[in-house]
Amino acid sequence: MSRTPFAPLFDRLVDDAAVFPPGLAELDVAVREHLDRRSGPYAAHLGPLLVPASSAARLATLAAADPRTAEHPLEVAVVVRPGSSVQGVVDAVGLLRDDDRVLVTAAELGWSHEWRQVLVAEVPVVVEVGLGNDQAHGLDDIAAAVDEEHDVTAKFRTGATPTWAWPDEALLGAFLDAVVLHGLRFKLTGGLHHAVRDSHGGEPMHGLLNVLLATHEALHGAEAHELAGVLARHDTEVLVTALSSLSTDDAERVRESFTAYGCCGVLDPLTELRALGLIPAKESHP
Repeated sequence: MSRTPFAPLFDRLVDDAAVFPPGLAELDVAVREHLDRRSGPYAAHLGPLLVPASSAARLATLAAADPRTAEHPLEVAVVVRPGSSVQGVVDAVGLLRDDDRVLVTAAELGWSHEWRQVLVAEVPVVVEVGLGNDQAHGLDDIAAAVDEEHDVTAKFRTGATPTWAWPDEALLGAFLDAVVLHGLRFKLTGGLHHAVRDSHGGEPMHGLLNVLLATHEALHGAEAHELAGVLARHDTEVLVTALSSLSTDDAERVRESFTAYGCCGVLDPLTELRALGLIPAKESHP
């Protein structure tokens, strides 16, 4: 059964991170499959293809070779990992800026004292922050840039990597509390493959519905420990019922804050949302 008002909650929610670990799709495969999905049943819920800055030239070649980009350019966000050179992402945006087959929607990088150099690229910027003092300094810095009328969004990693331990509900709750108190938009990346918090079959993963509801609660004044409680819930029906009670204005406000997240298994959460009746079973596209 379809539920409302879910449409604004899931529009352009999942960015396609197929080429990043653990998916590691070849770039040509990722471009082809992303363009396929752009006219498929989940098109309304997909954001841009995330592409390493080092692959910008190869991306331009692949986009030019696919006739589908002639009328509708391939939307991409250019990414460098935290600790990488800022110049790499600036150069990549510069290479793609005047390409009629590619539309750069954002540049993504880690917070550092040099991150503001990317503002010269004149595209929306997404800045990944860490934990502790680095997070506090990063969010302060991003907020200052937003006050100066730059288009900057904070980013936080919700999945584990070889150098980043999985942030539990307390750490993610603290980030949500902090980013909302700063009045910033945020994006998440990594690990959000399931609709609901999952602790089975290995490493735990945060749930997409948990994050959406926790964002709503944060916007209404909930504190970090309360947000951690929402993030830890496993009861699907409770989460679905709570989200279905949101007004359209509340749903839109949640998504104005939580802009998107990157997922290498881009269809994983969407198929679960469809099974729960949260997005339509069938959609028509031109």
